[in-house]
Amino acid sequence: MSDSKRSSDLRVDDIEKHEDTTVAPDAHYDPKFVKKTLLMLDLRMLPIMGLLYAVALIDRTNLGIARTAGMEQDLKLYIGERYSIASMIYFVPYILLQIPGNIVLRYLGARLHLTICVVGWGAAQLGMGFVRTWGELCVCRVILGVFEAGFFPALVYIITTWYKRHEVQKRLAVFYIVSIVTGGFSPILAYAMTLLKGTHGYNGWQWIFIIEGAATIGLGVLAWLFAADFPETSKFVTEEQRKMILDRVEADRKDSVPDEVTLKKVVAVLLDPISWSFGLMFMASTMPAYAVGFFITPILLSMGYTVSESLLLSAPPAGAAMISTFTFAWLADKTKKRAVWLAAQNFICITGLMVTGYTNSNATRYFGLFLVNMGASGCVPGVLAYQANNVTSHSKRAVTTAITIAMGGVGGIFATTVWRQKDFPRYIPGIWATMACQLMMLLLLCVNSFVFARRNKLRREGKCGPLENTEGFYYTL
Repeated sequence: MSDSKRSSDLRVDDIEKHEDTTVAPDAHYDPKFVKKTLLMLDLRMLPIMGLLYAVALIDRTNLGIARTAGMEQDLKLYIGERYSIASMIYFVPYILLQIPGNIVLRYLGARLHLTICVVGWGAAQLGMGFVRTWGELCVCRVILGVFEAGFFPALVYIITTWYKRHEVQKRLAVFYIVSIVTGGFSPILAYAMTLLKGTHGYNGWQWIFIIEGAATIGLGVLAWLFAADFPETSKFVTEEQRKMILDRVEADRKDSVPDEVTLKKVVAVLLDPISWSFGLMFMASTMPAYAVGFFITPILLSMGYTVSESLLLSAPPAGAAMISTFTFAWLADKTKKRAVWLAAQNFICITGLMVTGYTNSNATRYFGLFLVNMGASGCVPGVLAYQANNVTSHSKRAVTTAITIAMGGVGGIFATTVWRQKDFPRYIPGIWATMACQLMMLLLLCVNSFVFARRNKLRREGKCGPLENTEGFYYTL
């Protein structure tokens, strides 16, 4: 039997397993050395990145907490759709500056880029504590979006340059879990800050922004001191460790050496429908996450809980989301499958939305919020890993990651406009719009799985050239 015939009889899974065990250069290094180095990387990168991302999420979504703590009355946000507009306007610069941010990242270096982003949005957050009108609040929200735009895509891009494809989702999940846990406690911390009401003449909601803004600026110093750069330039690894890391990446996807980002390459990625499918899936994942972030306290208030009870009850669903997110990430990396586990979480989210929207008991509605959190949160790192696993080259990775996360900003705009004040307390139109996004994501997962499986099959049969222009590369389903 010829080599080509034998290869045509192999399934995609068999080839991927074969590549992982024969091509990967781990065998050339002491397994203890590899394990120790990866653990060192995890401990150096994931906690600080998770903490920074947690602060980013808190700073962009704490408007809902501040609203219940007196901001609505002070700034007259109850007039028309002022609250929704103030929530939404942040996402306009956030979306537009994603791709430029990831291009600038390579020129500034990761540490400087991240530090500028963190200090910049911390200053905007601090400024929100001193606004006197709704218009001034909107200006601060725009500035917040400008500086946060380059942050999250940079984090994802940096992490994916250090690890092999099927090691990525657990890492993305870990730093996202750090953000979930920290974000889950933010309502409790915010409640404590509101107790400062009247101190120096400031209301409780103002103290939320002042304290969190000052803390964010302080974290900018930590970003400068401890944030990781790219593998080829970072100074916290030895030359032997650097070589091992780059060897593993090169064997896995042939892009350990950064290529130049050109206009032609950027346009090619922008014209690729697969790039936009990842973006639409990420939009579908972030929409329920933002909806919960902005509206969980108003939903709890509608159940008859007091402001303090609503703030405290906002935290437990984050604990369930933490467990669910890591469980699905572990399953995805273990099975080397992405789509099936993402689909499972879509169904969990849909179930939670139906329970919260259409049941009458406070206990069941609250349980529905747990399910929404569990389904939406795990899809965020899941889609990012799905996208990262199916592209090669630094230039395409940078642009595709930026597109994906920019569309997550569209999810934020969608959430803040369809979850309308006039639909309080059930927000039924918002619930149906969120479910429609989950159904769209299920459809895209089916289409992508079909396309990727067909391309893998054609490559195995020798009927097409190397996938993604990379010899030995096969798509992850």
